[in-house]
Amino acid sequence: MELKEIGRRAKEVSRQTGKLGTDAKNHALRAVAEALLTHADQILAENQKDLVKGRENGMAEGLLDRLMLDKERIGQMAKGVLQVADLEDPIGEVRAMKRRPNGLMIGEMRVPLGVVGMIYEARPNVTVDAFCLCFKTGNAVILKGGSDALCSNAALVAVIRDALAAEGIPKDAVQLITDPDRETTTAFMRLNEYVDVLIPRGGAGLIRTVVERATVPVIETGTGNCHIYVDESADLKMAVEIIENAKTQRIGVCNACESLVIHRNAADRLIPLLIPVFAKHRVELRADEAIYAAAEKTGGMPEGLLCPAAEADWGTEYLDYVISAKTTASIDEAIAHINRYNTGHSETIVTQDYANAQRFLGEIDAACVYVNASTRFSDGFEFGFGAEIGISTQKLHARGPMGLPALTSTKYIIYGNGQIRG
Repeated sequence: MELKEIGRRAKEVSRQTGKLGTDAKNHALRAVAEALLTHADQILAENQKDLVKGRENGMAEGLLDRLMLDKERIGQMAKGVLQVADLEDPIGEVRAMKRRPNGLMIGEMRVPLGVVGMIYEARPNVTVDAFCLCFKTGNAVILKGGSDALCSNAALVAVIRDALAAEGIPKDAVQLITDPDRETTTAFMRLNEYVDVLIPRGGAGLIRTVVERATVPVIETGTGNCHIYVDESADLKMAVEIIENAKTQRIGVCNACESLVIHRNAADRLIPLLIPVFAKHRVELRADEAIYAAAEKTGGMPEGLLCPAAEADWGTEYLDYVISAKTTASIDEAIAHINRYNTGHSETIVTQDYANAQRFLGEIDAACVYVNASTRFSDGFEFGFGAEIGISTQKLHARGPMGLPALTSTKYIIYGNGQIRG
């Protein structure tokens, strides 16, 4: 279908989805969740085509993990859709209704954005998350997934569209752009006549391209150079468990830990505990001089997994079994280092010092800041949003995991009884 026709249909449908009642939206979402489970085998068969192509093209392990679907992940998708159905509907909420001296009653009503455009990489789960969050908030959504996941995305969208049609809701509430041509993607970014907001979700290159080329307003989601700072007072057993989870549970996600910052008074005690963990998972440690020396002294790292860090390592999102590590002399130095090199995503301090915890929470510039917990919790599902359409690292309109409120705007509603302005 020609791109402008996709946009025209989305704009037309958005006026209908914006009027749907909560019960109708929730009923449709439950039907979509059931359809995902019913058609799981069909979806997995298409996903296998993408995986085979990805391996043939030498796709990195972390990206293959993002692309891969199985029965459990489809079950998680369906569960996320059901959770969104159970969430309070923000549309129509009126807040801050106040009476002016002239008798006018002025308030703000939460309304849909209209047409949301999504540009994302090989992440089939985004297809479902984007649909259910946009639909619950009365928006139509146009999806432009990466060519690496084209078969998976097409299968998911087909299942969703059929489920909507069975509920008497226009299929075009969700549409997928299947043309992989870059010129089509660029034209999509400039479809101001029909698209109200554009949300890119993927690596740094994709996000930078969208921000630089789009004329449609963009909500910028960010890459994740996430840090864990181990303070000198840290419970080291806790620190090791948090680091292992944040680094190795899933390497290809934006909330994985990529950088360690360790107080120099904790380094000699922590490194001997970390080395067996890194060796087990074959995590390459790129270390500053102090940590490199401590690791060499400890031994136990397989050959090739310990190397000196370069300046570029402090700002790198690896999405791989690689982690950088740097020592600092104080929490001040740690905060300065993290604020210089982070991407505004998720940062953690492991500490038993209340004052240091509060300083870290107050001074770290990021969307999600943790005390004694893994960065892996930066996720809409974990935050109770049902799903997320992305993690915003900007500061306008939305920040952090973006749930339902982030996909709404407001309009002023004014009640009068004949007032005229003198």
